[in-house]
Amino acid sequence: MSQCAEAAAVAATVPGAGMGKAGLRPPMVPRQASFFPPPVPNPFVQQTRMGAARRLQILFLGIILLPIRALLVALIILLAWPFATISTACCPEKLTHPITGWRREITQPVLKFLGHALFFSMGFIVTMKGKVARPMEAPVFVAAPHSTFFDGIACVAAGLPSIVSRNENVQVPLIGRLLRALQPVLVSRVDPDSRKNTINEIVRRATSGGQWPQILVFPEGTCTNRSCLITFKPGAFIPGVPVQPILLRYPNKLDTVTWTWQGYTFIQLCMLTFCQPFTKVEVEFMPVQKPNDEEKSDPVLFAGRVRNLMAEALGIPITDHTYEDCRLMISAGQLTLPMEAGLVEFTKISRKLKLDWDGIRKQLDEYAIIASSSKGGRIGIEEFAEYLKLPVSDVLRQLFALFDRNHDGSIDFREYVIGLAVLCNPANTEDIIQVAFKLFDVDEDGYITEEEFTTILQAALGVPDLDVSGLFKEIAQGDSVSYEEFKSFALKHPEYAKIFTTYLDFQTCHVFSLPDEVQPAPLVASNKVSPENHDESTSDKKDD
Repeated sequence: MSQCAEAAAVAATVPGAGMGKAGLRPPMVPRQASFFPPPVPNPFVQQTRMGAARRLQILFLGIILLPIRALLVALIILLAWPFATISTACCPEKLTHPITGWRREITQPVLKFLGHALFFSMGFIVTMKGKVARPMEAPVFVAAPHSTFFDGIACVAAGLPSIVSRNENVQVPLIGRLLRALQPVLVSRVDPDSRKNTINEIVRRATSGGQWPQILVFPEGTCTNRSCLITFKPGAFIPGVPVQPILLRYPNKLDTVTWTWQGYTFIQLCMLTFCQPFTKVEVEFMPVQKPNDEEKSDPVLFAGRVRNLMAEALGIPITDHTYEDCRLMISAGQLTLPMEAGLVEFTKISRKLKLDWDGIRKQLDEYAIIASSSKGGRIGIEEFAEYLKLPVSDVLRQLFALFDRNHDGSIDFREYVIGLAVLCNPANTEDIIQVAFKLFDVDEDGYITEEEFTTILQAALGVPDLDVSGLFKEIAQGDSVSYEEFKSFALKHPEYAKIFTTYLDFQTCHVFSLPDEVQPAPLVASNKVSPENHDESTSDKKDD
């Protein structure tokens, strides 16, 4: 009877549905702690505010520092280019063997020196902590938080290890040759097997016994505002070898380096940083982390442990955002929603609710239709009712409250996705749809008329003068609705399933909660939810 008690509690808000306790409010549906909102709602936005005095300082310093630093950067790159050319001469872009011998011994120390000179010329004052592990101790470096293109400082500080880079980057004049000198693991956007090949190459190099240079990976896979550590991708942890975490901090009063999806552009950040007297950065090499046997077979577990250690050392929380959240942000912006509306903590949602990116992206389209007329890209009770073509009633408020997980009176996209998956889709099975169709088909002729449809919805929602002609026309292709039409609509709009199942469960529980001497027939007849054969109806509901 526990399910009946829960259903009765949910239905207690229906007018006239109380069982002797007027005004009874249902308890809130238990929330899984794992679905609580993240401690940092949006790690992909950076808003740097500057006062008038700071702007004047940047203007005056920029007149002097900007041209000098830009000239020095260009000069150092030109000086590094011939050494990078010597290092990679006669070598293919995609290396099959490591660069060794005199070329590496001569060019590597010079390139390291020029790397330090490059960042010094930009105004960076680098503080290094900890000890850099040798290749045999830790074949892989993992650096976080990744917040800017200036994070290349970690590569220089670590002694120019290999990095993971796109094929297109090595085609850029001057810069491309410098990248090739790092012996990068190249990723192709056009190759469907690129992800698998990249992982295989990382594994091959990491397990080469020191023949290849160490590999530096930014496991977050995208830039954040350093307010948290987002999901670590498992690529760097798949080889099952020891890794050395690298922490990056920028302890400056004015943040001119953070490069996120919402904030300053590449050119703006370069200009702002070059106009500062200096920019402080701390690079800390943590102790090497060795995977245990379980973590060797489960790289996600290894990545999670390393992320927790790094977050604890940084004093920041962790969230389950990932690069796919950024893609959803872009899609939300294209749908005229605020970009942050697309954030759902993709890693957690996809894993726990068994949803893929395409499925969530489709739900974003549906969400945008509802929220397009609201301010801030959130759904209020009015928009929710308008979308369902139903009036604001107690039952609809209860359904809305089930979606509204933080009880702020509105539904964001994350709550919408969870609500559909947890509340509505499980109730939208073939059996439930069949029972719901029989519920509406009062005369059992295999079709639902508008009168039958209106009668049941009036009873379900407790609104005697309910007008559902618009909703009926959306379902029906003619004067009546067949089972296939009803099923097709129900599968496309799972929001309605919760309304129907709540009503059905309440009817069942109400019947079985009556004293033995009270017959259930009047209840069934008065609510018009079944044919005249009351005994058969009760049996059907018990099965349901």
